[in-house]
Amino acid sequence: MEPIVAIILIVFVAGVVGTGAFFVGIQYRKKVGETKIGSAEKEAERIREEAQREAEAFKKEAVIAGKDEAHKLLTDAEHEIADRRKEIQRQERRIQQKEESVEKKLENLEKKEEIVNQKIKAAEDRLEEAEKIKQSEMGVLERISGFTQEQAKAYILDHLDDELAHEKAVKIMEYEQKTKEQCEKTAREIISLSIQRVAADHVSESTVSVVPLPSDEMKGRIIGREGRNIRALETLTGVDLIIDDTPEAITLSCFEPVKREIARITLEKLIADGRIHPSKIEEMYEKARREVEHIVKSEGERAIIEAGINSIHPELVKLLGRLHFRTSYGQNVLDHSLEVAYLAGMMASELGLEPTMARRAGLLHDIGKALDHDIEGSHIEIGVDVARKYKENEMVVHAIHAHHGDVEAKTIIACLVQAADAISAARPGARRENLENYIKRLEKLEEVASSFDGVERCFAIQAGREIRIIVKPERIKDDDMVLLARDICKKIEEEVEYPGQIKVNIIRESRAIEYAR
Repeated sequence: MEPIVAIILIVFVAGVVGTGAFFVGIQYRKKVGETKIGSAEKEAERIREEAQREAEAFKKEAVIAGKDEAHKLLTDAEHEIADRRKEIQRQERRIQQKEESVEKKLENLEKKEEIVNQKIKAAEDRLEEAEKIKQSEMGVLERISGFTQEQAKAYILDHLDDELAHEKAVKIMEYEQKTKEQCEKTAREIISLSIQRVAADHVSESTVSVVPLPSDEMKGRIIGREGRNIRALETLTGVDLIIDDTPEAITLSCFEPVKREIARITLEKLIADGRIHPSKIEEMYEKARREVEHIVKSEGERAIIEAGINSIHPELVKLLGRLHFRTSYGQNVLDHSLEVAYLAGMMASELGLEPTMARRAGLLHDIGKALDHDIEGSHIEIGVDVARKYKENEMVVHAIHAHHGDVEAKTIIACLVQAADAISAARPGARRENLENYIKRLEKLEEVASSFDGVERCFAIQAGREIRIIVKPERIKDDDMVLLARDICKKIEEEVEYPGQIKVNIIRESRAIEYAR
């Protein structure tokens, strides 16, 4: 029993001691916790007080800074207001000065106006006095002459007009007659002297060439098997070969004279060689072409040397050489151009002008005829374009343009070229054309134009190069004129044979006439 009691006592004592120790630990922890809480509260209070002090300090600083900024803004505003007040005061002073100046000027103007009014009044008084004097003098003159003022004016003016008109008419007639006689005399002397000093030969040629044959057997060889030789010739040269019943001769027909000359030389070379076949034809054609080109160049150079002209473009020299083979109404165009150059140069010399420019314009006036078979248009338009292309002088270009009257001649050189061209063409034997055919062509032109409805009258002018048609304005409107011109051109092309081209010029005029009765 005793050991058990002892154990129970020990356990009990241990329990009591443990419980006391637990309560003691709890009290200690409680004291420690309370101590920490107290120190934390103190620290929190300290931090709060410190934050409150800092906030108060920041608030004071912010208030001070705001007050400083407001004071600064107020100061700047006051300065700006002061500056504006000063500026306004300056403006007010300037306005006041201007007002004073304007007032002074107004005062001066009023004074001047008063002076002017006084002068006007004085002038009006004097004018009235002069008018009274004039009326009194007029009355005296009317009583003396027996005419009223208006009658006297009419009488004087009538007599003065009659005398002046008569004197002017007499003087004008005298001067016109004297000037006309002097001009005619001078022109006759200049033209006759120029014609006498230029004596040119004229060779008539046509659009066909005849090549003689050694025998009629040669015709068959030229035609060739199944016509191959003649086809090759015609295709290569662009010339029509006419083989008819004419013994020992072949005719070459072509409007282009240079092609016709090349074909003639080619055929003569083939006949002389005797071997005629397509390859030989091509060989002889090339030789003939080079030979004609050489002739063209040499003839062009001869023309400019004989005309005494230099610095002409090489292409223009070649075109002049082509004119050697060109004829117009049977007249050789190169010889005609040289003659025009001589005549124009001599007339220019007689008038005291530079003859070189006149000779140049005369030599080149028909240069367009060298290309009129290749280029569309009249030889005048072609000549103007070619001359401008190769940088010819504008006086030469104008002379080319005006030598048939297509435009008004504005220079003496152009007038001289016109006259020289007319003189050269008018020489006896210079040109030939069957008069009957010529008249028939002009009549046919007028007949074709008159056949259209609305045509009133028509006139063929410029040797048939132009036809002017006057239409009825109530029948043909402006828009219809274009169609009418086209229809007339088409009919002329179908029914009329003519060289070069024909200009169709349609004229429509409306008039309003009334009589005052």
